[in-house]
Amino acid sequence: MLADADVVIDMTLGAGGHTAALLRGGVERVVGVDRDPDAIDEARRRLGDLASRVRFVRARFSEVDRDAVGGPAGGVLFDLGVSSMQLDDASRGFSFRQDAVLDMRMAGAADDEPTARDLVNSLPADELADILYRFGDERRSRRIAGAIVRNRPIETTDQLAGIIVSAVGRRPGGPHPARRSFQALRIAVNRELEELTASLPHAAGLLGPGGRVVAISYHSSEDGIVKRAFRDDATLRVLTKKPLTPTDGERAANPRARSAKLRAAERTEAAA
Repeated sequence: MLADADVVIDMTLGAGGHTAALLRGGVERVVGVDRDPDAIDEARRRLGDLASRVRFVRARFSEVDRDAVGGPAGGVLFDLGVSSMQLDDASRGFSFRQDAVLDMRMAGAADDEPTARDLVNSLPADELADILYRFGDERRSRRIAGAIVRNRPIETTDQLAGIIVSAVGRRPGGPHPARRSFQALRIAVNRELEELTASLPHAAGLLGPGGRVVAISYHSSEDGIVKRAFRDDATLRVLTKKPLTPTDGERAANPRARSAKLRAAERTEAAA
């Protein structure tokens, strides 16, 4: 069964920016997926009249099936990581720049999974260090983990950021030393790499022949998972031998996109 080129699944709806661009660019319908009920409400509001062409689905992207789409889709889009809307909402506890209770759950209060506060106050130092190193590429992970354990209990983002700065110092003009640790905790809290690993083969199955899956990643582990999943799936033809990265102008316009890598693949006719 051929892909319906007029239907695209936006697996990471967020505030609806990609969905709006797709609808204005000629896509007829979008299935907008997000685990965060607040994100769905905000996207519906921001999309305005365009919302009538969106089917909103509250789920993890690995949970989406063809019943939610209504048939094979023409495209699946992943824009991984935390959305700008979540990062800018201090109450969600994602940012080291704004004081809040350490939470970092993408679904917020709708999710009963452990929070970042739970992790930093309960895990032994070696497990914390492994998280910071694996998910944040933090070379000073053991020093930071030791400082976290010595300064428990930790309740807020300001407390945690201050502990990290005290442990490793801060270079004038350089990136904030808590940046990698906060990223790592967010990935661990939301099990983002496990979710991505499970969902990419699943996403390929949502496409009809000729349908395309596109993934934008911001972390080396995410990009590695995407690269291997596309390469190893016999139903997909890789379209990007090397990932596409932002231009200097795009980085200047959107500094949060500086580490973005885009990979794409196409479902082959032979797999139908």
